[in-house]
Amino acid sequence: MPVKSTFSTPQTIIGLPSQAFLLSLCKILAVAGLVLSSVSFFIINNPTCSQGSTIVTPLRKIFVPPPREYSVDPPPPTELHHLVFGLVGSAKAWPRRRHYIESWWIENLTRGYMFLDNPPTKELLPWPSTSPPFRVSEDNSETILQYTKQNNTMVRIARSLLEVFRQGDEGVRWFVMGDDDSIFFLENWIDVLRNYDHNKYVYIGGHSESVLPNFIHSFEMGFGGAGVAFSYPLAAAIVPRLDECIKRYPQLYAADQMWQSCCADIGVYLSAQKGIHQIDLHGDISGLLSAHPPAPLLSLHHPETVDPYFPTMNRRESVNHLMKASRVDQSRLLQQTVCYNRQNGWSFSVSWGYSVHIYESIYPKSILQKPLETFKPWVIKNIVPPFFIFNTRWPVRDPCLAPHVFYFESISEGADDLIVTTYSRHRPRGLPACLGSGNHSAEYVSNIRVFSSSSKLKGENRRECCDILRLDESNLVDIKYRQCLKDEVIG
Repeated sequence: MPVKSTFSTPQTIIGLPSQAFLLSLCKILAVAGLVLSSVSFFIINNPTCSQGSTIVTPLRKIFVPPPREYSVDPPPPTELHHLVFGLVGSAKAWPRRRHYIESWWIENLTRGYMFLDNPPTKELLPWPSTSPPFRVSEDNSETILQYTKQNNTMVRIARSLLEVFRQGDEGVRWFVMGDDDSIFFLENWIDVLRNYDHNKYVYIGGHSESVLPNFIHSFEMGFGGAGVAFSYPLAAAIVPRLDECIKRYPQLYAADQMWQSCCADIGVYLSAQKGIHQIDLHGDISGLLSAHPPAPLLSLHHPETVDPYFPTMNRRESVNHLMKASRVDQSRLLQQTVCYNRQNGWSFSVSWGYSVHIYESIYPKSILQKPLETFKPWVIKNIVPPFFIFNTRWPVRDPCLAPHVFYFESISEGADDLIVTTYSRHRPRGLPACLGSGNHSAEYVSNIRVFSSSSKLKGENRRECCDILRLDESNLVDIKYRQCLKDEVIG
C-alpha cells in the first residue's frame, strides 16, 4: 500500500495558482485585448464617435501614429511650352494671312498646328518653319454632315479641338483655339492663364464688341476667332463626346457656339476675359485701341475688316509696327494712362505703344476711358442702338473736346532702367484753341516721349499714373509713368 508523501508542492506552500488556472487567465486576457483593440479602432475611425468624445483623444495618442510629413512642391508656373495652339484657316487664304501669324509665332518655341481645308499647293511648299506646322482637317461628310445640315466650315472649326487634342503633345495645360487672321500676344496669355487652375475644367474667352453678335449667338459664348482657351481636363472631357454634341445641336451655325453648348452640357461656363478682342467692327478702330482698359492685351482679330492700325501704313506694316512695342513690353501695351497739366488746362491720354491724345480741357478719366466712336458695328443695316457692349464718345469738332492725335513712332531703352516710347503728330488738328481753358493751343506740339519702367506690370492692380515732366515752347512733351499713390484721385 503506497504511502502518501507528507511533503507539499511549492504551489500549495506559497499559495500560487495552478498551471490550468494560469492558462485560462492568459486566454481571457488575450480575448480582452482583442476586444479592446477592436473597440478602440472603431471609436477612433468612426466620425460620429470621435466628435465630442473624451475617450478619443487619449486613445489616438496610444494607437494612432503621428502623421507623416509630406513635402509636396507646388507645380511650376505656366510657361509657353504648356500651351498648344489650334489655328484654323484655308489654303486659299494662307498666302495673304500667314504674316499675321508669323508676327507673333516664335519658331521652335511656340507649339501648335495650322489646320487647312485642303493640302497646300506646290506654290506653298516647302512649308516655312516660321509658321505653325500644317495639318489637313478631317473629312466631316460621314461623321457629321450626313446627319445634319450644318455648315461644313463651322463643323471643321469645331472639330479642330478634337484634332489638336489627338496630336498627343505632352505636358499640355491649355489648348488655345483661334483663326488664322488673329494676332496673339503670348506673354500676356501666359500671365493671364497663370491666374487659373489648369487642373480644373476652365473655359476662357471674350465677347464680341457689337451687341448683335452676342445676342444672336450667346452672351455666354467665347468668340473663337479671337481665341478661346480650354484647360486640358476640359478638352479631355469634351473630345470623346464632341461629335455627338455637335449633332445634338443641328440648329447651331457657329463653331464657337457649338463649343459653348458642349461645355454647358457638362456644367462648365465661360470665364470672360478682357483683352480678347474679336473686333466685330468696321472702319477706323483707333478710338477703341486708344482707350484700352487696364487688362493685358491678348488678341486682335479681323485685321482685314478694319482700317490699318496706323493711318500712314498698310495692314501688314501696321501689325509689324505694333509688334515692335509688344516685343519690349507686352504688359503695358495699349493700356490707357491719364495725367494732366493744370497750368494749361490740358488732359493727356496715353495708350502705351499706340497713341497719345491731348485735350485742351480737363477731362476726368471716367470720360476719357470711353472710346471715341471712330468705328462702326459689325452689322450696319437695319439695326437700332445700342450698338456696342461698352459706352462710347462721339467724335466732335469742338476745340475743347476734340483731341490732338499722336501715334507710336519708336521705342528704345533709356537711362535709369526706363523704356522710352516716342509718338509723333498724325496731322494738324485744324481747330482754334479752346477758349474755355485759357486759349492755350497744343498745336505746336509735334512729338511726345513717354518714359516707363522696364519692370513688367504684374497682378490684378495694373493702374499706373503719370506726370508731365516737360511742357514748354519747344515742340516736345515728356511724360513719365509712376506708381499711383494710395487712394490717389486721377483728375
